Amino acid sequence: METKEKIYNKLLKLVKKDNVKVNERLKDHLYTKLGGKADFFITPTTFQEVQNVVKLSNEDNIPFTLLGNGSNLIIKDGGIRGIVINLKHLNDISSEGNTVVAQSGARIIDASRHALKQSLSGLEFACGIPGTVGGALYMNAGAYGGEIKDVLDYAYVVDKEGNLVKRLASELNLDYRTSNIPENGDIVLEATFNLKPASYEDIKATMDDLTFKRESKQPLEYPSCGSVFKRPPGYFAGKLIQDSKLQGTNIGGAEVSTKHAGFIVNKNNASTTDYISLIEHVQRTVKDKFGVDLEREVRIIGEDSD
Repeated sequence: METKEKIYNKLLKLVKKDNVKVNERLKDHLYTKLGGKADFFITPTTFQEVQNVVKLSNEDNIPFTLLGNGSNLIIKDGGIRGIVINLKHLNDISSEGNTVVAQSGARIIDASRHALKQSLSGLEFACGIPGTVGGALYMNAGAYGGEIKDVLDYAYVVDKEGNLVKRLASELNLDYRTSNIPENGDIVLEATFNLKPASYEDIKATMDDLTFKRESKQPLEYPSCGSVFKRPPGYFAGKLIQDSKLQGTNIGGAEVSTKHAGFIVNKNNASTTDYISLIEHVQRTVKDKFGVDLEREVRIIGEDSD
């Protein structure tokens, strides 16, 4: 890899100077408030800029990482080498007929609110999901009986070669909290959702009910990475953790929530190491007590600190 100065100068030819940061603290940009620094933190404002950065990464063999708002992600304390790209400026949401078109940096919550304003039904389930549209597609996000695959029509992505490609929902292998987006190396730029006309009052009533359920059950008063574990077949992860008497257990500043056992909260300036150690402790304990393997829903990336 070339020197940081050379890479920086190349990036300035592709992206506006204000949107290229060096040694940026990732914890300042993430929902979890965890993580070390990025060598280069890029916030493009156009699809073409994203394509150009991907092509530079390929040509100069620079490591490349796509980052949403980290609502389902833990970054290690050593940070991330190479280029980290964040699409927060690609956040437009529009609608035409029965479709809502949302760029990947928009919050999926805001897409659901836009649908409400247009009296379009189908995205109510997403009214409390804290991630971006891109992140929601990446993991086929879902809640309260709905998920992205129920409403997605197609998406525009940048493939790993830097080409702009249209992907139909049927091509993304959307399944329980998974898709083929990561294995294909795609970067979601925009998603089109196919919705159904309905009464504004009915849609709002459903969203209000789901919001109440979420706020009454989830520990929203602390930073967290959301639901840490996938639902094991035949069980509920939160119930297994609760029955293992793990609520309130802490390592450093990380704690198994006393409000919802499926959440681990950043209660007191936790490090990523605290978080990972507590996740592993929960997995071991549940395995010992019930013989069930808890698979992480949250992703862990980055390097360990020195």
